[in-house]
Amino acid sequence: MLCIFNPEHDLCLANGNRHFVPPVSALRFAQEGASMMQVLYPGSVAVAAAQAGSAYKEALASRGEEGELQIVPWGWNIALKTQLLKVGIPESLMPNDETLALWRKLQHRSTLLSLQPQSRAVTIPVEVEEMVKEYGEVVMKAPWSSSGRGLRWVRGSLGEHDIHWMQKVVREQGSVIAEPRRRVAGDFAFEYMLKGGSMTFVGYSLFKSEMGVYRSNLLLKDEEIAQRMGVTESLKTRLEDWLSMQIAPYYDGPLGVDCIRSEEGRVYVSEINLRHTMGLVAHGYLQLHPEAEGKALELKDNRLQVAAGL
Repeated sequence: MLCIFNPEHDLCLANGNRHFVPPVSALRFAQEGASMMQVLYPGSVAVAAAQAGSAYKEALASRGEEGELQIVPWGWNIALKTQLLKVGIPESLMPNDETLALWRKLQHRSTLLSLQPQSRAVTIPVEVEEMVKEYGEVVMKAPWSSSGRGLRWVRGSLGEHDIHWMQKVVREQGSVIAEPRRRVAGDFAFEYMLKGGSMTFVGYSLFKSEMGVYRSNLLLKDEEIAQRMGVTESLKTRLEDWLSMQIAPYYDGPLGVDCIRSEEGRVYVSEINLRHTMGLVAHGYLQLHPEAEGKALELKDNRLQVAAGL
């Protein structure tokens, strides 16, 4: 198995261009953090996309079985596929363009609106102003965004910069998703693997974020995470029924559903990620290192590090 760490995946989805070139910081993270994929797939070869061509040739030379090598990236997108084709990896080992376009469409935040009754897809400022009057404070989200990028908080009224940002996002991505701002007591996620219409629950992850930016995961067993976050079987069943109808028939691969528990004790679905997640990495890390239970797994200098608990 050849694993490709492409943390720039969400940026590529937001851009949508097959020739998109990610920022240098993202490419550096890809090279320095590639070994993270080996937590998910022990024994695999893990590289950044820039090294995928040479790694593929080396893998073929050692195996001698060209058709059986599996390519597993952090997340599939059209820019990654274009890059892999340029370095000589066969298209037969990748999803076709139509499939990638469908997966990108499913990743659009509007897909989740049926699970978010207070969220709305908006296209003009007055729609946001109406929500501010109703809820007091609103979060605007770009439909495709990553780790805190593409979020704006509005209280009182939209400023000039907010309006310009909104117009740009609507022009490029079709809409903006607006929702009431919650008082968050905790962030957690449901982690799955999907294949051929079937869905396997991997576990829960408990993580810390600040203003939408990921900080760390707390390494705990699934039962304790569920208890801390107040996850019930009925909640899990409702989510999985939705996933089995809306996502599983169309998508193969890892999937994470991020949720928040409010200070009032209610659980809200925040976003869905059709890719590997830090929650899956944390889950895999705890399986490999059970002695780390109760500690925090975080990124420092683009590498995994275990620290004191949250």
